[in-house]
Amino acid sequence: VQLQASGGGLVQAGGSLRLSCAASGRTFSSYAMGWFRQAPGKEREFVAAIIWSGGSTYYANSVKGRFTVSRDIAKNTVYLQMMSLKPEDTAVYYCAAGPRLRISSADAIEYWGKGTQVTVSA
Repeated sequence: VQLQASGGGLVQAGGSLRLSCAASGRTFSSYAMGWFRQAPGKEREFVAAIIWSGGSTYYANSVKGRFTVSRDIAKNTVYLQMMSLKPEDTAVYYCAAGPRLRISSADAIEYWGKGTQVTVSA
């Protein structure tokens, strides 16, 4: 199983980025796909998630209204559209797959992708 995240980079505050996560190696129809992030010196935290089969979405309060998670079933890819970025959004972002009912818990994640760095300058 492989989750390949991409799309990170350096952006000014107020700017936008779109992260992609290409999934392969198994069927994820019974899973939820999530995004987590980890800033230096902080714990990994939940950002957003989408139920693969139904498309329901969930967001952390800190990103609600600014980030949008979506998926392309045909491409087996999950996206995180990030807008109105703030310096506090700076972190390594990780793609993840886990159980639907516990997708916001890092401890419950079954598959992690390698992270992609997002840096937001003031």
